[in-house]
Amino acid sequence: MPRRSSQPPMSFSDGPLFEQSAVEPARPGSNLPEITVSELSRQIKKTVETSFSLVRVRGEIGSCKLHSSGHMYLSLKDEGSVIDAVCWRGQVSKLGLKPEMGMDVVCTGRVTTYAGQSKYQLVIESMALAGEGALLKLLEDRRKKLAAEGLFDEARKRVLPYLPDVIGVVTSPTGAVIRDILHRLAERFPRRVILWPVPVQGEGAADKIAAAIRGFNALEIGGAVPRPDLLIVARGGGSLEDLMAFNEESVVRAVAESKIPVISAVGHETDTTLIDYAADLRAPTPTAAAEKAVPVRENLLAQVFDDGLRLSGALKRMIGERRERLNLVDRALGDPKRILEPLMQRVDERSERLGLAWRGFFSRNASRVAETGGRLRHPRDILRLAAERVRNAGAQLDARGREFLLRAEKRLEKVAPMLDALSPRAVLGRGYGLIYDANGNLVTKAAMLRKDAKIVLELQDGSRAARVED
Repeated sequence: MPRRSSQPPMSFSDGPLFEQSAVEPARPGSNLPEITVSELSRQIKKTVETSFSLVRVRGEIGSCKLHSSGHMYLSLKDEGSVIDAVCWRGQVSKLGLKPEMGMDVVCTGRVTTYAGQSKYQLVIESMALAGEGALLKLLEDRRKKLAAEGLFDEARKRVLPYLPDVIGVVTSPTGAVIRDILHRLAERFPRRVILWPVPVQGEGAADKIAAAIRGFNALEIGGAVPRPDLLIVARGGGSLEDLMAFNEESVVRAVAESKIPVISAVGHETDTTLIDYAADLRAPTPTAAAEKAVPVRENLLAQVFDDGLRLSGALKRMIGERRERLNLVDRALGDPKRILEPLMQRVDERSERLGLAWRGFFSRNASRVAETGGRLRHPRDILRLAAERVRNAGAQLDARGREFLLRAEKRLEKVAPMLDALSPRAVLGRGYGLIYDANGNLVTKAAMLRKDAKIVLELQDGSRAARVED
C-alpha cells in the first residue's frame, strides 16, 4: 500500500494547483491561465513524485517482460486495480528473486509519470515475496516443475564412494561450516579437502554456487588440481529467505547434472531445500555430511585386524582338514610300487608280443607283393603297345584329314566366283568408287560428310586423298 505522505492532501481550496511562475498572465476576458501540454506534464510529474517518493506496494504480478535492453517491465494488480511498473537494468540483478507471473510480491520504489503515454508507473527498487506463504507456494510450484522433468528421480541417484581420496566442499570460507566439516573429517578419517569459496546468501549467491559445482565437474582427472570423488554443498541454518540460494533452479540443475556424487547439507535437520531432492544424499547438518562422507578409521583398523584373525584361523582349519583327508587317501591307496610292478610286467609281455606280430605282418605283405609283381607287365611292354596304338590312330587321322581338306577345297572353288560377283570392288571397273573418312570408315550417307572433312577415294587403279568443300 502507498505510504502516507507527511504533506496534507491537496485541494482546490488550499491554493492554486500550479506554480504561478509557470503560467502566463490571464488574458482580458478570462481568469483561467493557459499552459502548454509539456508544462502540465511536468507539474503532474513533480506532484506525483513529491507525494509518492517512497512507497511499498503489495500485489500480484500480472505481466512480466525482460526487454533486450535489460530493463524489466511488469504490472501489479489486486482485485480492483492494475498499476504498471518498471525495474531499470541496474536494479534487476539486485532483486534477489526472479519475478514470474502470478507471484504475490511486495515492491518498494517510487511513483512517477510517463508523459509519452500520459500514464503513471511504479519504479521498483527492491522486491520481496509477500509473506512466507507466498514463498512456500513458489517453492512448491518449482519443486513440482523440476520433479516432472525427472531431476528428483531415485533411479538417477548414485552410490557414494566408500572412501573418497579427495572431497570438494562448496560453502562460505569464513563460516563455521567449513571448520566443522574439516574437524569431523580429521576425527573420522583424514582426507584431502578442496574448498570452492562461495557466498551462501544474498545477491548472486545462487549463480556462484552453481558455477562452483560445475567448476568441480570440469576439472580433469589427474590434473594439477585433482578432481574430487565426492562433493559436499553446505551452509548453516537460517530463515527460509536465507536459504533461498539453494532453492534456485540454476543450483538444483547444477546438482542434478553433476557427474560427481553430491551430498546436500544445508541448514539444520528441519530445514529442507530443493537441492536436497536433487542430491545423491541429504545430510541433516554439515557435520553429518562429513560423517556420511568417510568411515571411522579406527573402526576400519579394528575390522581389518578382526578379519585377519578370522582369515588366519580359517586357513589353519583348512590345512588341518586337507592333511587328514590326505592321510585317509594314503592309507586307502597303499604302496604305489606294489601297484606298478604287475603293470610293468604286463608292459614287458605286450612289447615282446608286439615285436613278433610286426615281423609276421611284414613277412605276409612281402609274399603278397612278390605274387602281385609276377602278374604285372613290364613298363617297356606297356609303352610299346601304347606307341603302336598312337601310330595307328595317327594314320587314320591323316587319311580323314586329307579327305576333309579335299571336300573343303571343292566347296571354296564353288563359292569364290559368287564372292567375287558380290564384292563391292567388282564394280570399280565399271566407273564406281568407294569413299572412306579420315578414320577409314566407309561413307554410306551424305550426312556423314562435313565441310573441310578429309576423305579417301578408292578407284579401280588406286586411292586418292580429297577434302570436302561443300
